[in-house]
Amino acid sequence: MTIKAIHILCILLLAAWLAGCPKPMLKGYTSEGDQITVEEEAEQENPRAVASLQLTDQGRRLVEERQPDRAIRVLEQAVSLHPTNGRNYYYLAEAWLMKGFADQAKEFNHLAEIHLKEDSRWLIRVGRQADRIAELEK
Repeated sequence: MTIKAIHILCILLLAAWLAGCPKPMLKGYTSEGDQITVEEEAEQENPRAVASLQLTDQGRRLVEERQPDRAIRVLEQAVSLHPTNGRNYYYLAEAWLMKGFADQAKEFNHLAEIHLKEDSRWLIRVGRQADRIAELEK
């Protein structure tokens, strides 16, 4: 066997072995009853989506701990990795709302609404958030 053939064989064996390895699964969100959806479970095969979901959870915790500046930095990273995850925008709106910046909160709330339109439970939360933003604007 030539060196090239041995390399190809090794690559094929490694690929076959990796294909049989179980895929890592993130645990569902626990705060406020949030759960990872079937779509998000499928996205977990994408390393960028996995990293984004982990950052989303970290950002959510920072919002809950009333650390909006840190939350914003983390959630912006999550958005850059996975721009269609509406929860990132929801929590960004929460952080900006916490800081008292209604314009930024409103923009992120709108993006959350766009990306979470298929989830009625989240749309209710987004609507309540929009009401709080409107109160801040008065």
